[in-house]
Amino acid sequence: MLMSRRTTLTAAVALAALWAGPALAANELHVLNWQGYGTDEKWALEIFEKKTGIKVVHDYFTSEQEMLTKLRTSPGVYDVVLMNNIYVKDAAKEGLTQPIDTSKITNFADLTPNLRDSDRFVVDGKHYAISWVWGVTSIAINTDKVKTAPDSLAALWDPKNAGRIGFRDDALEAVQLAALATGQDMNAPKDLGAIKDKLKALKPQLKTLWTSEDEWNKHVSAGEYDIASYWSGSAARSKKAMKLPVGFIIPKEGAIGWFDGLTIAAKAPNLEGAQKFIDFMVSPEFYVRWDNNVGAPVSANAKADGMLPDDALNKAVLSDPAVIKRLTFMAPISDATRKTYDELWNEVKTSFAQ
Repeated sequence: MLMSRRTTLTAAVALAALWAGPALAANELHVLNWQGYGTDEKWALEIFEKKTGIKVVHDYFTSEQEMLTKLRTSPGVYDVVLMNNIYVKDAAKEGLTQPIDTSKITNFADLTPNLRDSDRFVVDGKHYAISWVWGVTSIAINTDKVKTAPDSLAALWDPKNAGRIGFRDDALEAVQLAALATGQDMNAPKDLGAIKDKLKALKPQLKTLWTSEDEWNKHVSAGEYDIASYWSGSAARSKKAMKLPVGFIIPKEGAIGWFDGLTIAAKAPNLEGAQKFIDFMVSPEFYVRWDNNVGAPVSANAKADGMLPDDALNKAVLSDPAVIKRLTFMAPISDATRKTYDELWNEVKTSFAQ
């Protein structure tokens, strides 16, 4: 009789857990993103929870490779995942993400068509990402230190800026910027030797290699960077939210363009919540406040962009057609090419330490 009661109790607990699981999942949403990149704004999560009753929980990655590893090793954990366009198709083909029912995204029609329907996001006629924001990797200046803004990437190598340059510790970004600086196609450079030499020539110029937006802000706040590689959305945040003296430049050689999408993990526990969250993230309600109060990349939602004030960085710098023509958008690269770039960059960093 005692054994029977224990068995009955265990079965009841297990049954209760089965019923509790879906209810809990329906009230939580798990998002994987860079830290501080829009989706984790406290005010936005409060608005979303008030609208839907869904609590958003974040996990973070520090590189795209880490993001992919988390998806591979933790199926059924994440709902919404931020993904750069160059990774979307491979992630879909690997079965890490699922097609998105665009009829559930009420703001879908307002998204810029060439971003919304890009072949980077669409596989076999199905959208595997909803275009969210786009921006530029280029150079930023400390306007307290640099009174005349440079018009060329050559400023990174100008001896007058020796010891005052910040450069991101990222192999792909380093190779692409050096390719532009040496007059090459950043997506298909022909002379990696010239790129390696150009990067090695940064040694006397560098204050530090930086790895995060927070780290970049600390160096600028301390007056240690005059010129540094940076992202347009982060420059807007540094200027607006951090009150730092930041100017953003698109040099004559061009700059790196990129665009990001929001995806839904293949085994997302809260599919309906994921659709609602993505719809909120691409809405003017979220984006205009994000850009006005914090600073953001350019929205894929044309209606939202049109609601920004005229002095917003995204209008003042990135709405000029002549500037847009100087951008080269990142293209997907093979694992072999990525390995080659990693090896090149590691060799360059070793030379910095010698």
